[in-house]
Order: sequence, then structure tokens, then C-alpha cells
Amino acid sequence: MTTAALTSRSAPRLPLWSKLLYTAFVAVLVPHYWQAYGPTNFLYFCDIALLLTCVAMWRESAVLASACAVGILLPQCLWMVDFLGTSVGLPITGMTGYMFQDAIPLFARFLSFFHFWLPLVLIWLVLRLGYDQRGLWVWWALGWGAMLVSYLFLPLPPAPTSNPGLPVNVNYVFGINDKAPQTWMQPHLFFGLMLTALPLMIWVPTHHVLKRFVVPARHVAWRWQRGMR
Repeated sequence: MTTAALTSRSAPRLPLWSKLLYTAFVAVLVPHYWQAYGPTNFLYFCDIALLLTCVAMWRESAVLASACAVGILLPQCLWMVDFLGTSVGLPITGMTGYMFQDAIPLFARFLSFFHFWLPLVLIWLVLRLGYDQRGLWVWWALGWGAMLVSYLFLPLPPAPTSNPGLPVNVNYVFGINDKAPQTWMQPHLFFGLMLTALPLMIWVPTHHVLKRFVVPARHVAWRWQRGMR
């Protein structure tokens, strides 16, 4: 094997600056969120993806990056659209209205803006590393696990007035908003519906789109091993 081949095999596929910049942001966000909202905040899908993406970048793991993309690309793209719409007075869902509330500290809103750029980072990662179909099953296990913990151990909405920042209704296991639990079916039936609906309506469709339009991870790895960039 030639020296050039050995060099290409060991060459990183992601630039160091991207790993350092992302890690610096996570290092700022985690202690702030932990203090402001508590550790259960990190059971939200978006926060799981934020942390897992950091691991994916340092390990240059296509399967971890693919898992995060499967889990949050679609809902976070909706967040992006709603944010842009709200910024011009045309909200789509209202989910990003808090980003424009002066009562919320600007620094907190700056941190929460990761919802906007994280899907862009994930698209870049899967294009760079390739799409690994195992990501669907990794996210499926993580997602169901987070939902089960949220349903069994975390509080129903609304948050108590004594602790308004307490995460409630994490991952919408009790309803579609944080003001009150849904009342149109039994809680366990709604939870079962969510366990079924999220894979069928979000995770699996996203998986098929990525599978269709992104080069498989094994092909990308092969090209890098042969020095093709």
C-alpha cells in the first residue's frame, strides 16, 4: 500500500474547525440549559440530536449523523419555516413565537436558535459522510426510549407556576401543546398513537428520502479510502 493511500485513509472527512466550533456551542448550552430547565430537558428529541451530533462529528460516524437526520430533519425544517414566517408576521404554527418575546433573555433565544441551524448541519454531515440506513433503527430505539421515559416519569402539562421552566409534556407524549394534556382519548391510547405516528409519518419517510437522494455511507467511505474527495 502506498504512502498516499495510507494518508488518504487516515485523513479526516470533517474539518477540525467544524468540530471545535460545534463543541464550543454545546459546551455553552449544556450548563445553561441544565441550570435553567434541569436535566430532563435533554430528553427532547432536538436536544438528543444536538448532543448526538457532537459525538457523530468527532467520530465521523455516518450512522449517528443519519440517526439524527432521520429523527429531526422534518420537524426542525418546520421550525425553520415557522421562524422565518413569524419574523415577517406570518407564523405557520406559532411554535417559534417565543423567539420574538422580549421577556425571554436574548442569550436564551440565541441558544435556542440551534433549532434553525442544526438541520442544516445534519444535511451537510450526511452529504459528507453518506447516509447509513441503520440510522433509522438507532433513532427508532432512542426515540421510543425517550418517549417511554417522558411518559412514565416526567410531569404532565402545564408547568407549575413555581417552576415555569420545568419541561412538561416532553416529546408531546401527553398532547400537542404544553398548556394542558389532550382529553379526546385515554392517555395510554394517545401515547400508543404517538409511538406509531412518529415513525410512520416522520422517521420512515425521512429515511426513504435520504436513502433515495444521499450517497450510501459505505460508498463514501470507499471513495475516501481511495483518496477521492
